[in-house]
Amino acid sequence: MGKVNIGLRGWRFDEDEVFDENGELVPLGMMEPETRDRIVRLASMMGEPCDACYLIHGDEEIQRCNVARIVYGEPLGEVLLCPEHEVDFLYWFREEDGKRYAGDTDLEDAFYAWFDDGGRAPEGYGGIDHVDTDDEDLPEPDPSEELPTLEEELDKLEDEKLDALGVDLDDLDL
Repeated sequence: MGKVNIGLRGWRFDEDEVFDENGELVPLGMMEPETRDRIVRLASMMGEPCDACYLIHGDEEIQRCNVARIVYGEPLGEVLLCPEHEVDFLYWFREEDGKRYAGDTDLEDAFYAWFDDGGRAPEGYGGIDHVDTDDEDLPEPDPSEELPTLEEELDKLEDEKLDALGVDLDDLDL
């Protein structure tokens, strides 16, 4: 099995850690802790604005922000991006020494500082070529088998773990 993105492009998961042999999602409680933590964190980030757009527009004009489609970094130090600003992040990471923050939660703050200070990728800077799969290729759950909801799975996690991941169940739109 290969690697897959779930929800947002960027964090890649081993298929066999998130899908069982029938192609169905593995319950959160059965996932490896690091995988589970990232899946839970992803749930809290879905629908959030692009961080770069937010730095440009702020709260006053948040409606002008694009919805994030990409995530880079570590949980609680991640950068959420729209496709338009992904190239800025890649330029910063590759050419402006952002790579030194790989694996570090300081990546978020370092990118924000660079971007907020006017840092941008030069015109024509290349990004990444992505291979997107058709949503029709995703496995369909068996309708006769009742799977626990994300909310039920999150309820099983300890409050301290949810707090550490920055998840507030009251704020989730499930």
